Amino acid sequence: MKNKFLKKSEDFRIKQELLRNNALEKGVNLIAPETIFLSNDTSFGKNVTVEPYVVFGPKVKIGDYSHIKSFSHVDGTIIGKNVIVGPYARLRSGTVLKNNSKIGNFVETKKSNINQNSKVNHLSYIGDASIGKNSNIGAGTITCNYDGTKKSKTKISDNVFIGSNSSLVAPIKIDKDSVVGAGSVITKNVKKKSLALTRSSQLEIKNYKMKKRKKKK
Repeated sequence: MKNKFLKKSEDFRIKQELLRNNALEKGVNLIAPETIFLSNDTSFGKNVTVEPYVVFGPKVKIGDYSHIKSFSHVDGTIIGKNVIVGPYARLRSGTVLKNNSKIGNFVETKKSNINQNSKVNHLSYIGDASIGKNSNIGAGTITCNYDGTKKSKTKISDNVFIGSNSSLVAPIKIDKDSVVGAGSVITKNVKKKSLALTRSSQLEIKNYKMKKRKKKK
């Protein structure tokens, strides 16, 4: 049994070495290639850069001049030209990143289209969604795509700004040129050129003193 596992491990090592060498010969800039894992069908365009500790699952295509940063994991994804991914990004099957888009650190995507010049920079989940051109998705944004029974879609149009820590409860549409204020939970469609907010007003109590609690013995 031990010899069987050793053989599989050696076969995997040899296969990865061949795939890496093939990519390097085609001009892909693999930084610390021994730490990067490829699939048989991983496709690279011109002048692509891949940083250390990136894993590519099946059905990944990467366009010219794109940059995949460290510790990202990519499956079933089409990446356009001049795209930046990561570090620490998780791109799941069905993700399409158009030219000049950006997926930043600790962002997860699934079955989503992110169009030209749009950014999801930090700490967000984008699932079953489409994002138009020139839109910005703030840190901590979540597309709430699953209600416990079925998946629903979120549509974000062109030139939309989603404030940090917002939850978009699908099915929902945010029309073009609109803004969602930070910390909002959006459950209804937002019309174009609108500001949507669901925060309560800030309450401030002057000269407030915390009550001292007795320590339990």
